[in-house]
Amino acid sequence: MTKRPGLLALVLLAALGMPAAVAAQTPQPGGILNLRLREDLPQGFAVHESPTISTMWPAMPCLSNLVIFDPLKTTHTTETVIPELAERWSWQDNYRNLVFFLRANVKWHDGKPFTARDVAYTIDMLREAPDAPRLRVNPRRDWYSNVQAVEVVDPRTVVVHLKRPQPSLLLLLASGFTPIYAAHLPAASYRTGCIGTGPFKVKEWRRGEFLEYVKNPEYFVPGRPYLDGLRYVVIRERATATAALQTRQVDVAFPGDTTKGMADQLRVAAPKLRITEVGTAVVDHMLVNATRPPFDNPKVRVAVSRAIDRAALIEAVYHGGAAIGGAMAPRPHGVWGLLDKDLKALVWSGRGTEEKARARALLAEAGYGPGNPLKLELQTRGLPAFLDLASFVATELKRVGVEVGVRQVETSTWEPQKIRKEFVFGVDRTSMEPDDPDATFYEHYACNSPRSYSGYCDPEITRLIEAQSQELDRARRLALVHAIQRRLAEAASNPVLCWRLDYFAIWPHVQNLVPHHSLYGWGRLQDVWLDRALIARP
Repeated sequence: MTKRPGLLALVLLAALGMPAAVAAQTPQPGGILNLRLREDLPQGFAVHESPTISTMWPAMPCLSNLVIFDPLKTTHTTETVIPELAERWSWQDNYRNLVFFLRANVKWHDGKPFTARDVAYTIDMLREAPDAPRLRVNPRRDWYSNVQAVEVVDPRTVVVHLKRPQPSLLLLLASGFTPIYAAHLPAASYRTGCIGTGPFKVKEWRRGEFLEYVKNPEYFVPGRPYLDGLRYVVIRERATATAALQTRQVDVAFPGDTTKGMADQLRVAAPKLRITEVGTAVVDHMLVNATRPPFDNPKVRVAVSRAIDRAALIEAVYHGGAAIGGAMAPRPHGVWGLLDKDLKALVWSGRGTEEKARARALLAEAGYGPGNPLKLELQTRGLPAFLDLASFVATELKRVGVEVGVRQVETSTWEPQKIRKEFVFGVDRTSMEPDDPDATFYEHYACNSPRSYSGYCDPEITRLIEAQSQELDRARRLALVHAIQRRLAEAASNPVLCWRLDYFAIWPHVQNLVPHHSLYGWGRLQDVWLDRALIARP
């Protein structure tokens, strides 16, 4: 039996209700934390039916995972995974069986006891086991394709049996996208409400306006949460949201929504704000439906990819607040990214003018030119930041003779539309969470994955994805991961444009809210507290 290093210390800390890192100051209980939402919860609290932080971030305080990334650590790795609903875990049979030993006396918000049955119900639902209930959409189904069975040994012990070794499963389970649902409730109930085991209980959700939480007095971690409640206010316009932050109407920015340019303005307008540059695990990319003309022709896919000057995009749209990379987050914002020499060898990495000339030549080979221009409708999500990105891409494509019109689609329509592949061309932002190849490759590039929006399928890439997943030697796994990224760039399967950075802004009176290098795992807020002395200062 193989145990995680340092597990005993982590279990003792969890049993005492302490995080793995302890703040220097003594936390002060009480108070309401005010947060901003950029839009209403698109899928309600149904995290398992949603691919967006607009659902996950406000839903996290209601829910719990088996394990979670330490809220006070900035990086998501195996070493920063800590217990949550599980007191401890144990790998067995060379990473083929993962045993979870669950906390006792945990209750759902409706008073029902939490047991191993809830864990089995959730994982079976996610992997689409034969007798499990079906989700309306299941974006991360392929995360669990290696699960053979989920065994309930007793009310506090559950075993996840795998078909082959997969050490990364633990990181997938620690993601904010992997809460445990209540087995005694239909999964559809999370679209309109939330019965969880988390530190806060829903008080009121007024659609399009606000979401309020109150402290869960029966939360399983003694002394948590510190706050009396949370209030999320929907503020769609960025200028209005920035003004609300400057005037302390909200205490923190929405994660991932503060650009470098906005941060520079905030430093002047509100110099006491703490602003932290941090990775997001969010990649800007084009959507090209490889199953429909014209993108069933690889020359057209490569042409539109080569037409976009990535460096110019980063300066024009993000004022330098983004990074060039492949399918995995680039260094230092991720650990699996391509080396600089490999990035410089990718098909779109030449000078802007040179790449546009190559793009025109490829379009000509595909039958498009001045007498027969390629005409495209570019779709994107109905948020201001997405329009900025789409407008830049449209302008770049017009420079190589492509006629492009931009159309925005509301989030509630856009996400299901992508899964059904009811589009030809678009630009999007997609989470690659957690920073592990299994999460990225299975979810976004494996054949037949619900979130492989392009429909591109290469059996050889799928074989390499399987090989890297079960490779226990890190150096060999890294080589496979780099090879996969190079092949994806060559195929122009949803071409990567850039990896966005966030300039997370927070008032100093908010303590223990630490931004992570990924947006998708630090919104539980059970350790956050408000320093009243700092609140009182102008």
